[in-house]
Amino acid sequence: MTSEAKGPTPAELPSMPRDEDGPVFREPWEAQAFAMTLWLHEQGHFTWPEWAERLSLEITAAQGDGDPDLGDTYYLHWLKALEGLVAEKGLVTTKALGERKDAWDRAAHATPHGQPIVLPPDA
Repeated sequence: MTSEAKGPTPAELPSMPRDEDGPVFREPWEAQAFAMTLWLHEQGHFTWPEWAERLSLEITAAQGDGDPDLGDTYYLHWLKALEGLVAEKGLVTTKALGERKDAWDRAAHATPHGQPIVLPPDA
């Protein structure tokens, strides 16, 4: 089986923060975005070359806008690439994506520091 069929290896991902054990995630949402991307790829929603191109474009655009590319913003670019690709593929509308982001923002602001953020069932 090729890496295209199984998904990427960490070495195939440009600039991915990693150590000798593999990818390094600073926040739980980063690991979730990573896992969601791999799952959507495995489900056939996009090819790995499509993903790599989209991520590369996001990183390049951010660098052009002044991102110093120190590794601390990598998953922000990852998330932006994922959001753009799923909207482009029709897996979610831009409106629904914006509404969900707003719901998470409201939930985050309403959650006491140190507590898990939970979306209400109707969000």
